Amino acid sequence: MDFDGTFTMTIGGKAVAGVETFDVLNPATERTVAAAPDASREDLDAAVAAARSAFAGWSAMPIDERRVYIDQLGDALLAQIEGFKRLLTAEQGKSHDDSAYEVGGAGMWLKGAATLQLPVTVNEDSAERYSETRHIPLGVVGAIAPWNYPLVLAMFKVGPALLAGNTMVLKPSPFTPLSTLKFGELAATILPPGVLNVVSGGDRLGPWLTEHPGIDKVSFTGSTETGRKVMQSASSTLKRLTLELGGNDPAIVLPDVDVKEVAEKLFWAAFTNNGQVCIATKRMYVHEDVYEPLKQALVEYARTIKVGDGSEQGSRLGPINNRPQYERVLDLIRDARDNGYDFLLGGESSDLPGYFVPITIIDNPPEDSRIVQEEQFGPVLPLLRFSDVDDVVARANASEFGLGASVWSKDEDAAWAVAERIASGTVWVNEAQHLTPLAAFGGMKQSGVGVENGVDGLLEYTSVQTITRRR
Repeated sequence: MDFDGTFTMTIGGKAVAGVETFDVLNPATERTVAAAPDASREDLDAAVAAARSAFAGWSAMPIDERRVYIDQLGDALLAQIEGFKRLLTAEQGKSHDDSAYEVGGAGMWLKGAATLQLPVTVNEDSAERYSETRHIPLGVVGAIAPWNYPLVLAMFKVGPALLAGNTMVLKPSPFTPLSTLKFGELAATILPPGVLNVVSGGDRLGPWLTEHPGIDKVSFTGSTETGRKVMQSASSTLKRLTLELGGNDPAIVLPDVDVKEVAEKLFWAAFTNNGQVCIATKRMYVHEDVYEPLKQALVEYARTIKVGDGSEQGSRLGPINNRPQYERVLDLIRDARDNGYDFLLGGESSDLPGYFVPITIIDNPPEDSRIVQEEQFGPVLPLLRFSDVDDVVARANASEFGLGASVWSKDEDAAWAVAERIASGTVWVNEAQHLTPLAAFGGMKQSGVGVENGVDGLLEYTSVQTITRRR
């Protein structure tokens, strides 16, 4: 594949350049990487029509045949890791190693999703009657993927939606459309025309897609604020919805941890992808018995991490992906400084070009501070002291979000007991951010509607149908 040439949308299996374009910037340099097509309403209509036309044949295909296509698509992505990783770093900012990990993960996610099974439930099998409940595809899915993990989070949608027998129109973020456009080009060599269509565009394209009468379901990953708008837009045609939204994930560190053993793990729980992870630790509650040594260990480890252009040798953390998010993170840091909170590390301006923010750790700010209550989605972490488990559980749960959380302890059973009390869709014990295509992932409260992954996520792309015959 040519990763340095022009970028086109994929509609009905064909490359479509579109009439208008927009520039995609490298967040490490603020220079243009390439121009991406800016889809018109006519382009979107064509993509929806292509998906609708392909639906009859794709949904009628036995699921085991669809499974083969999706598995082959995963293999094709795995065979192109080198080209995809460089393109992903250029548009997203993460390091080459992290980009390769994402591309590989996206390929494996497709292959994992391809192993799922749609259940059939026999309700009655008697001399009088036979009844079964099965799951049938919805039709055309409109999928909207975010900019922090544009490829792998798109595969959260592509794999199960196509396996269930739906066709799709996929829209990447305007900040990171390039790798997804190339994925559409790759998919066109494997899938029947129209099964997967990829369109790119600016802020106008999302609302066009969510309100489009030819879309039967919208699967969206992004902020809670935007998720509310998606729900409102989709309501006019009663579209099915899956919304994976924001989080303010707590980590609870119990007093028996081995500080040297967990410090590095806790650092990456918070700062993987520069903190731009919906399930990153956003507030870290540390028991007072280990608070002082752990905060020093985190700072010492953080000082060893190189922040820089993701394409440069040795860079572990890159820039914030885009200017709006960059300004938001800087605003939270300014607020913490203005309120006199203690900074253990960072908090100053970066002297690098691009959207760089130094690793920043804040020492025990008030529970009602913005940096504790809001999702920062950047390399800024508040450390919070606690002494009582009941109190810290209440503090962890006192959030409008409920996406992920983690509990850390040598005593796995004690940590598990705490995990069971956390109001989050996923809670990890002695790790964080582990996801699999085989297990359900979703949020409570303002963190989302519905689930992704696992059989539960697969069923989100189906309607329930019960068939009964009287004998």
